[in-house]
Amino acid sequence: MMVIMAEKRNDKKSLAMFITAMLIFGTIGVLRRYIPLPSAFLAFFRGVLGGLFLLAFVKIRKKDTAEKLPLPVFLRLALTGAMMGINWILLFEAYNYTTVAVATLCYYMEPTIVMLLSPIIFKERLTWKKALCAAVSIIGMVLVSGVIGDTGTGSLKGILLGLGAAVFYSCVVIMNKKTPGIDAYQKTTVQLLAAGLVMVPYLLLSGGFSGVEFNTLSLFLLLVLGIVHTGFAYALYFGSMDGLKVQSIAVFSYIDPVSALLFSALLLREPLTVMNAIGAVMIIGAALASEMQQPENE
Repeated sequence: MMVIMAEKRNDKKSLAMFITAMLIFGTIGVLRRYIPLPSAFLAFFRGVLGGLFLLAFVKIRKKDTAEKLPLPVFLRLALTGAMMGINWILLFEAYNYTTVAVATLCYYMEPTIVMLLSPIIFKERLTWKKALCAAVSIIGMVLVSGVIGDTGTGSLKGILLGLGAAVFYSCVVIMNKKTPGIDAYQKTTVQLLAAGLVMVPYLLLSGGFSGVEFNTLSLFLLLVLGIVHTGFAYALYFGSMDGLKVQSIAVFSYIDPVSALLFSALLLREPLTVMNAIGAVMIIGAALASEMQQPENE
């Protein structure tokens, strides 16, 4: 008698939580445009406030089953958090030098970078399909950059900053893969706090704290960035994991870059040429295809 295993279905509440988190992440570029403060200060504020919010969230839920972290693991997470902070600075600076759309697409080269490094770091096989996806993504990046065609929207400095952010985010993803078996909330709380606190020495040496001037709007948007776009969004993100299929998580993750492109065009009136659009489809499509095509024997 054949026993048919019931396939895990997506829980509607979890799906709503995940999509909400992706849409929140997708508006970070727009939000940054309205905060006239240094990128390092934004990274500091985002990390500390987001980490504290997530820590309070776990305590309020009273489901903190995480064990005390061994020192080597804690230091690894702290280092990963520092890379996350640098990644934020580079991304926030990229928004200053090019459009939100171009900066976001540069940032979403991260899956391609991880894919190309996986055979070296994780000894994973690079199939011809994955290699093709990487090639398509790189060609798409060339189109987005404005090197081919009269796009006029890609600033070289902004592009390089966006790609630098992608490199550091790739390091975060790789180090997280090398640190399995830790409660997601605990791991992220440590990383967020480290991402913020690592900015303190830099801000002190560069005089970043003394040069900060607040007004009511910038203070409000800082709170939104730290609480809503970091702490709350991560709480939704991790809270939805158990109710979703892995493949669905991979697919719906691309709501983030797609929504960022739409928000930048609709809210900031930033130009998105035909060449940019083709490059965007190639980058996001290649990354999505690489997530989707993972046969059992790979």
